[in-house]
Amino acid sequence: MSFDEFITSATTGATADELTALSVVENLVPALIIGFVISLVYLLTHKKAGYSQAFCVSLIVLAPIVAMVILSIGNNVARAFSLAGAFALIRFRSAPGDPKDIAFVFMSVVMGLVCGMGYWLYAAIATLIILCAIIILHVTNYAGKKGDVYTLKITVPETLNYVGAFDEPLKKYTNSYKLVRVKSVDFGALFELSYNVQLKDDKQIREMLDDLRAMNGNLKIMLSTEQEAVRSFHFQ
Repeated sequence: MSFDEFITSATTGATADELTALSVVENLVPALIIGFVISLVYLLTHKKAGYSQAFCVSLIVLAPIVAMVILSIGNNVARAFSLAGAFALIRFRSAPGDPKDIAFVFMSVVMGLVCGMGYWLYAAIATLIILCAIIILHVTNYAGKKGDVYTLKITVPETLNYVGAFDEPLKKYTNSYKLVRVKSVDFGALFELSYNVQLKDDKQIREMLDDLRAMNGNLKIMLSTEQEAVRSFHFQ
């Protein structure tokens, strides 16, 4: 196959009944490359937040897998129903993820689908445009907040007048803070104060908690993110 024919096949698509070893290579290799590029951008934009190796590998292999599915089905209705029945027997279990993670998975699947149809050149162009937009949004921290938002829970004895008691350290270490709940615990012997705080610097968490500990009689303090305690500290 000449280079012109190769480019033409990438813009005209593959016909349903032309499944050959060559067509598999022509469509799965571009899908694999596109999946790898998507995974690289995911790694780049999630260095700070952390990532799973299994998830990154999944982004790479999803595209060629979907491409092969589309290639094998073609316009054959019987194959489509057989494949649907096979997928119905499979259980997919995963922990709830970040919406951005779902977007990356969806992009890998869609680009694999497009490659499976034979339009890998269009898939490459679309991937480049979308990933450039993701990188720009990441670099500019679009819609991001100045500091991380945490839930701070401070346990205090009932004898302590907690109104304004922790204003000084909170002003020192946070951009903003708000007392959102006061709860009685241990049959009224203690109170638990819940604050929403926006930290100035994550590196000062230890210093802030030490200052608070000195003021609440060394009782329990818990600091956690709004997403189910990604970072949590307990002091007894």
